[in-house]
Amino acid sequence: MTLTVRGLTVRYGEVLAVRSVDLSVPDGGVLALLGPSGCGKSTLLRAVAGLEAVARGRVCWDGVDLAGTPVHRRAFGLVFQDGQLFPHRTVAGNVAFGLRMAGADRAVRDARVAELLELVGLAGYERRRVTQLSGGEQQRVALARALAPRPRLLLLDEPLSALDRELRDQLAVDLARVLTETGTTALVVTHDHDEAFTLADQVAVMSEGQIRQVDGPERVWRRPADERVARFLGCSRLVSATVRDGWAESVLGRVRVPGDVPDGAVRLGLRASAVRVTRADRGGGTDVEASGEVLRRVHQRDHVRLLVRVADVGEVQASTPFAGVPEVGERVRLTLDPDAVAVLAG
Repeated sequence: MTLTVRGLTVRYGEVLAVRSVDLSVPDGGVLALLGPSGCGKSTLLRAVAGLEAVARGRVCWDGVDLAGTPVHRRAFGLVFQDGQLFPHRTVAGNVAFGLRMAGADRAVRDARVAELLELVGLAGYERRRVTQLSGGEQQRVALARALAPRPRLLLLDEPLSALDRELRDQLAVDLARVLTETGTTALVVTHDHDEAFTLADQVAVMSEGQIRQVDGPERVWRRPADERVARFLGCSRLVSATVRDGWAESVLGRVRVPGDVPDGAVRLGLRASAVRVTRADRGGGTDVEASGEVLRRVHQRDHVRLLVRVADVGEVQASTPFAGVPEVGERVRLTLDPDAVAVLAG
């Protein structure tokens, strides 16, 4: 039970929205399409669903080409950003809708509704109007409705993006649990790194209509395929380095890198928390340090952001805890945090 996309291209007039995309989602797998707004990820999902015309290429399920198969015949479940619930129906009426359309009898519908509401944490909500629910509760109902007919593939288009951060983080964890417990094969569209890495066992990073990398979440985070992927994943600065025996040495210090990085020239992608201030002889996973002068301090939610001038490097963003924040003009030592450093080809 595998979704396979080969050479898929979608055009809007002269605009190539999706360009020759290849990807696959195995039975029970969850693939996240991750990328910035306008990169083509939602268009790709809609083409898989049958909602967008395909200019070239194929969408196949278990090797069978779905060209010409209408949306309602593909047996795919859909969850959109706004849920698209029926406001005049109760929670149970929404969840049971697909089962009613399939001709399931009342007892089967009631049992399946109760099972799914328990699974999504809404047991006892059957008679509630969906207009009386919070945004997070409505998305849980939308998920239960999509799962009710046991779709062979679940398509989720930015399902949590309309929610606030705290609720989104919690629902992402809950959604990952539901997908695992039901063994659902899913394709998820999101622009949120945390959401993609929480939900998916494979992440496909998109840019300008193309897939630039498909890998497990940890490898995408630690070993981005190119500079464009690295910058989208928060690497605001790249520095040259040389790897030897599992360590990368650069002008900003020496840092441990993943064991599969071969010796030789690389580039280090530095995220916001990659450079840290230390007054100790050692710290942050490195024993060769840089130093510089503090130019500016900005207090943020859980740390202080510093702008530091480093000889032969220029201005560098660094972070430090609230305790013992250095003064402007003070010289500090800098170390690299391996958890915030990505490694790219040289």
